[in-house]
Amino acid sequence: MINIYTDGSSRGNPGPGGYGIVMLYKDKRKELSQGYRLTTNNRMELTAVIKALEAIKNNKIEITIYSDSKYVVESIEKGWIWNWEKKNFKKKLNSDLWKIFIPLYKKFKVNFKWVKGHSGNVENERCDELANKAQEKELLIDKGYEVNN
Repeated sequence: MINIYTDGSSRGNPGPGGYGIVMLYKDKRKELSQGYRLTTNNRMELTAVIKALEAIKNNKIEITIYSDSKYVVESIEKGWIWNWEKKNFKKKLNSDLWKIFIPLYKKFKVNFKWVKGHSGNVENERCDELANKAQEKELLIDKGYEVNN
């Protein structure tokens, strides 16, 4: 079992943003983060989940993703993304990211757990810290946002 904590944030919505990830597997810990010059909070929350799944090499490991994003967790747990997919994401925000997410999700056995943000969860707080610090470093272009908006 691998436990993954994710968080995304943006200063302004849209504005500069970033994501933070903490991955825990047995006695190993891996942290990932990246900042973007113009994006949204929801894009960073979903990007964090995508980047975490992309970092996993063994698709036989069960995964639990802890996120404070109801947007991400409920879209998956309530099955909304499957209806969006059937309609080819017509008029849905962040469709570029959802189209990347779906094949990754299907590749693994993933459970999602919502955690309340800024409530003392050590790993969620660390992800928030990573996401905010990433916004102070070299910022990438969120092509899916900047090109399409």
